[in-house]
Amino acid sequence: QVQLVQSGGGLVQPGGSLKLSCVVSGFTSANYAIGWFRQAPGMEREGIGCIQTTDGKAYYENFVRGRFTVSRDNAKNTVYLQLNNLKPEDTAVYYCASTRLCGGGGYVHWGQGTQVTVSS
Repeated sequence: QVQLVQSGGGLVQPGGSLKLSCVVSGFTSANYAIGWFRQAPGMEREGIGCIQTTDGKAYYENFVRGRFTVSRDNAKNTVYLQLNNLKPEDTAVYYCASTRLCGGGGYVHWGQGTQVTVSS
């Protein structure tokens, strides 16, 4: 059974940083991708980025503009989302989700979500 367990998040001041983690278990194949999403109150969920665990290649949505970085540690079965220079508008619940290939959609398994609040 595939499981994605998230940690990290919390309250941070504008300009601050946070690192979110997504521990993945239950995959029978080493070839999969993990995407990161967020959903702010009253807003639709939006994609942030995705990483292919085999080669570590990451892809990002345009709005990220270098502030966020997706990485992985295959030895720990963990994918990270580094959030830098956070702004109040980054306040949202952040999710990780699994799929076969980045850009292919089809996210099947989701983490439980973690709240990120950016406020002074």
